[in-house]
Order: sequence, then C-alpha cells, then structure tokens
Amino acid sequence: MRAGIYGRNISPEDASFVEKVVHEMGLYFDPIFIEEAYYQCLKENLDSLPELTVLSDDEKISDKVEVLFTIGGDGTILDTVSKLRNTNIPVMGINTGRLGFLTSTGRGEVQVALQMIAEGKFHLDPRTVIELDASQNIFADSPYALNEFTILKKESSSMITVHTFVDDVYLNSYWADGLIIATPTGSTGYSLSCGGPILHPGSSSFVITPVAPHNLTVRPLVISDDKKISFEVTGRSETFLSSMDSRYDTFDALCRLSVKKAPFRFQMMRLNDYSFLHNIRMKMMWGADQRNWEKRY
Repeated sequence: MRAGIYGRNISPEDASFVEKVVHEMGLYFDPIFIEEAYYQCLKENLDSLPELTVLSDDEKISDKVEVLFTIGGDGTILDTVSKLRNTNIPVMGINTGRLGFLTSTGRGEVQVALQMIAEGKFHLDPRTVIELDASQNIFADSPYALNEFTILKKESSSMITVHTFVDDVYLNSYWADGLIIATPTGSTGYSLSCGGPILHPGSSSFVITPVAPHNLTVRPLVISDDKKISFEVTGRSETFLSSMDSRYDTFDALCRLSVKKAPFRFQMMRLNDYSFLHNIRMKMMWGADQRNWEKRY
C-alpha cells in the first residue's frame, strides 16, 4: 500500500518517538512518500531514516498515496484538507500534540494502528467540509475548512456586526467580536471554547457560535448542513479578519461571504475498536468524579 507522511516540524522531545514511528511505517508500507520540507526536517532532527520517496515541489502527495499519515496535532491534520480536497484519500493522525480530538492515535497505539491499517482493518469516517464563496479574492487557493469558518474583528478594533442570513432569510445581526460556523468535527474546537455544543461527527449540522456577543440573549444555534449561510459585515474598522481552520485572510465591508457544505467529505481513518463517545469522554475527562470510577470502573 502506498503511504504518505505529512508533518510540520519536530520538537526535540518528540524526536525519538517520531523516529520510531517512521521506521515502523517502513515495516508495513512501501513506498512511503514525503514532501521535501518535512523530509529535511526529519533529516535534521532524527539519527536515522528508512527509505523514503521525496516529492519535488511540483509533485502533489495526493497523486501518489493511497493513505496519508500525519504526525503532529490536530492542526497538522487540518493542513491536509487543502492538499487532498476531493481525492477521498483516508487520513490517520498520530498525536504528538496536546489534546488531539482528530489525532486519535496515541504514542502507545502506533504499532497496532499501523498494522491494522496495512491489513485493511479500519473504517472510513467521512467528515463534513465547509466551502466558502466570497466576492473578493480570499482563500482562492483552497476555500475549504474541516473545522470552521470564522469572521473576526481585526486586532484590537471595536466589535463588529455580522448580519447573517440562512438560505437568504435574515437570521440575526450579531454584535460581537466575531462569528464561527463550525462543522461537527469543528464543534470540539474554537466553537466549544466559545460556549458552543459538541456535535456527533455523524450529525448533518452546522453550529453558528458568536464570539463574545454584546447581547447576552444570543446563543449558539444548530442548523441543518444543507443550508447556505451568508454574511454582511460592518464595523468601525476598514478591514476584517476571516479564517478557515488555521489559515487567515482579510476582507473589507464590500465583500459578500457565504458558506455551505462542500460537495465532498474528508475521509478520516477509524480503527475497528474506535469510539467517538469514548474519545470525547477521555479527552474531556468526563466521569473523572471518583464516585463514577468507584461504581463503574
């Protein structure tokens, strides 16, 4: 099976673990493709490497691989959305970051996970992707996000007003620091930190979550993901900030923005014994009350 490795960088404390992961991948996959920038990072930080096929700048990793492994945190997985787009190449995240809702494979699970994937013992876990349509040239290279699309005030300017429409029907004018449109995958990210609900990955929904709203009666709203959500933004600043996952761009008040569900889904790899509910419970430390553990565990 043709595999790929994608990462951003390596911290010194993770070097030995990453070296072990790369060598173990060589036991199960051939060939293994890697982009030049990350390959150079590995060479500079690791003592040894297995045989890897390095891609030139004009070669796309999506044209070469059948599965893709990311080494890092959730942000590393988010980077691959624009690289893979509608190719349906499955992705498995190996976690060297912190909490890691998407990078579900921990340090003690790598060898078993690699072997199971090589043997085809995994399921695909399709995730909804947001697509942006903008009247100005923002995110033109890849108008897609797995977690969320966000409109924000720029730097230390005063709050903004985001006039919001659902299928061209007026919903609300959010007086706030910003507005988040999150997928079920992104519901455990920025939206959650702003008071939004956690959505199951299989939910066909978006959540609209205001950032620091000025009106205290305004609350997050869950809507069907077959809706188009449009925005007109006003404020005292001449420009505003927008983000798609970890990428940022600016626009002005003349820009008309709308988001909808993309015509493809991002394919996460899920091992046969994986449970989203178990993952959430462990990551969020639900049930950590000693009374629960005494009775159930």
